[in-house]
Amino acid sequence: MSKVAFYTLGCKVNQYETEAMEELFENKGYTVVDESEIADIYVINTCTVTNLSDRKSRQFISRAKKNNGDATIAVVGCYSQVSPDEVSKIEGVDVVIGTTERNKVLELCEKARENNEKFNIVKNIKGHKEFEAINIEDIKSKTRAYIKIQDGCNQFCSYCIIPYARGPIKSRPIGDIIYETERLAKAGFKEIVLTGIHVASYGKDIKGISLIDVLERVGNVKGIERIRLSSIEPTLIDHDFMKRIVKIGKVCDHFHLSLQSGSPTVLKRMNRRYTSEEYKNIVNIIRDHMPDAGITTDIIVGFPGETEEEFNETWEFVKDIGFSRIHVFKYSPRKGTPAAGFKDQIHGNIKSQRSEKLISLGKKLMKEFNSRFENGTMSVLFEEESKKYKSHIEGYTTNYVRVRVENDDNLIGKITDVKIRVSKNDFLLGEVIK
Repeated sequence: MSKVAFYTLGCKVNQYETEAMEELFENKGYTVVDESEIADIYVINTCTVTNLSDRKSRQFISRAKKNNGDATIAVVGCYSQVSPDEVSKIEGVDVVIGTTERNKVLELCEKARENNEKFNIVKNIKGHKEFEAINIEDIKSKTRAYIKIQDGCNQFCSYCIIPYARGPIKSRPIGDIIYETERLAKAGFKEIVLTGIHVASYGKDIKGISLIDVLERVGNVKGIERIRLSSIEPTLIDHDFMKRIVKIGKVCDHFHLSLQSGSPTVLKRMNRRYTSEEYKNIVNIIRDHMPDAGITTDIIVGFPGETEEEFNETWEFVKDIGFSRIHVFKYSPRKGTPAAGFKDQIHGNIKSQRSEKLISLGKKLMKEFNSRFENGTMSVLFEEESKKYKSHIEGYTTNYVRVRVENDDNLIGKITDVKIRVSKNDFLLGEVIK
């Protein structure tokens, strides 16, 4: 029996697409093995957000060849799309596929093995506006399932390569989304996550429909108890959107709103479509309707020209908002984006100092947010045995706080009320209410 291994970099969309490709191979009789094992075929699903992502892809290609010099190697995804010729020239690469036609990966890998051929089917996606479905029939997770509802991005932030890698926005037909949701509900899933490259733009390429319409339709599917959104653009949210969200009754009170900077001048250089003041008003709207909502975000430090004053604006803004969790990234110039050519690139040591300062603040804010729920009762979807504490299982609340309780395998995949006893740095400890 032939073996195939996958190595996935990047976002939840990539992870979803990898799982779909794995299924193609499994349906043909292949055994999917760990990326570190010897396999007949290796598929690298790449990310190209930073130069580091590209380097990691190249490193794994080299590692795969060392594992098995006769293996067939396919490189797919964003790095392939942006730099197809560069990827084709890497020693050992047999198949190169971009961000379209990934459903051909099995066919091309087998042809490459049988005929000792090489394939590069990367196409120009500048005008590609059709959503390409690569479906998953057998979800491997047992608690939370992802549904890809959208692809592409029209934002063109000055630091981001993704619009060039994924092309313009493409919305998945709502009928397909509902069909997959119903199938997941029948399989016993309680929570689904709607994901995409720029989820907030869903429907902008289709007349008469938007993301809130999808949420309302998905909310009518019996068996689904929680609907979670992946990262969304802040400008999507207004009072009407939140009123409709609350009425659905299943949408989680957790919003990952991309910030990137709290400085108005940096936001402008980034070509973000909002000001820090507008962002703050949007957070207030969310909290008006969902007072305990978890607000998480991404922040880039060391963007070209970022002064100490601008960084301090971000630090103060983050503190003022009181995020429940933040992810901090040091700016990395990405060839092919406008920002890579900006003057006043920031020294690495300064980026590191600013990153550490924000990470420290983020930990403090997380602890403050979590402590609000001590001695209260929270609803938790239990997902797995704790990796650190084998005597405990853990899961997440609707507002995305991690909760641990004493081990009980019967709770995995179930939503249960928990009495919170104590708040730790990054999780809550409690006991199940019998």
